Amino acid sequence: MIEFDNLGGEWDQRTVTAAGESVQSKIAGVLTRVVATHPDHRGRLFEVFNPANDPEYWIEPIVHGYVFTIRQNTLKGWGVHGHKTDRYCLIHGEVVVLLFDARPASETYQLVQVVALSTEGTQMVQIPAGVWHLSINVAPHETQILNFPTATYDYDEPDRITLPWDTDQIPIDVARYFPRQMRPGQ
Repeated sequence: MIEFDNLGGEWDQRTVTAAGESVQSKIAGVLTRVVATHPDHRGRLFEVFNPANDPEYWIEPIVHGYVFTIRQNTLKGWGVHGHKTDRYCLIHGEVVVLLFDARPASETYQLVQVVALSTEGTQMVQIPAGVWHLSINVAPHETQILNFPTATYDYDEPDRITLPWDTDQIPIDVARYFPRQMRPGQ
């Protein structure tokens, strides 16, 4: 066996089981889904909304829907909602969503969760009210996300609080998740 202790690095930590399931802790109420995709010789179809197959994810009705984009080498967040839940579905691209549970009554209070949305894996994430979220586009092009929040947007009194991405109020080193070309000072 080769001796590496004198190099000063860190041993890689296990991130998935042999079956490919994440071993990271999950924030209460955060749900992720791999979307059913049906390819054929003409292209692909993937199911965005099918409450019969996933009643837990679609427990609240669809009342609003919109697409937002994140440009290449850009991020959106931090943001948190007081009342509504976001239900993201990745349409195109790849994004890392950082989550921080700020709900004092939650059994996962102050837990951090990282969700990678990719066309090759998890494509949907449900983010409950009270969970801060920030999305980093790690694709080499603009990313498109469809959102089905559980409440319509209130133009007079928006249900959203924001913080800068590099805030000290959320204990996550966001820059460590940036693709190399986005890292500050590089």
